Amino acid sequence: MSTVVFLHGASSSGKSTLAAAIRKASAQPFVHLSLDHFRDSGAVNPSDYPDWTAARPAVFEGLHRGFGAFADAGCDVIVEHILDTEGWHAQLQKLLAAHDVLFVGVMTPVSVLRERETGRQNRPAGSAEHDAGRVHQGHVYDLELDGTQPPDANAKRVLKALQIGAKSRSSFFNQVSDVPFETP
Repeated sequence: MSTVVFLHGASSSGKSTLAAAIRKASAQPFVHLSLDHFRDSGAVNPSDYPDWTAARPAVFEGLHRGFGAFADAGCDVIVEHILDTEGWHAQLQKLLAAHDVLFVGVMTPVSVLRERETGRQNRPAGSAEHDAGRVHQGHVYDLELDGTQPPDANAKRVLKALQIGAKSRSSFFNQVSDVPFETP
């Protein structure tokens, strides 16, 4: 059984920075996975597809299976993701069912999201704000973090939660429905 830290929050909420801080502070190695890694490496470039909307489901199906495959292979994994499409949460519940999941909500105020998005210049304008209004709806987390706090402090909270261990199954598995929202 592998450990999966599932970081969930709006675009520009600080998930990637937090994942890096967790990896740096942890004595155990984690594989860090996200669509951004595939996009930034050039492995997946949405603009290469004549119809990204039609191709998107298959790309994310592969990504989700990859999350599960790494965990099934015995790797501890940090997943950063946005559950923004109907069916994704249920699919990931099945793919990660054999593993210990810590479901972490990264909460960041819209004003900070806008500022970070503008500074990054690699996201569609307004996508972070769009996410912020919907991304946490219907989700109950094992741990909620303030995305404006220092990443090292948040990483310590995650690692402490992992040491304590779950007294029951992660809330990730207790939720029965996805809350879909349109992507920009």
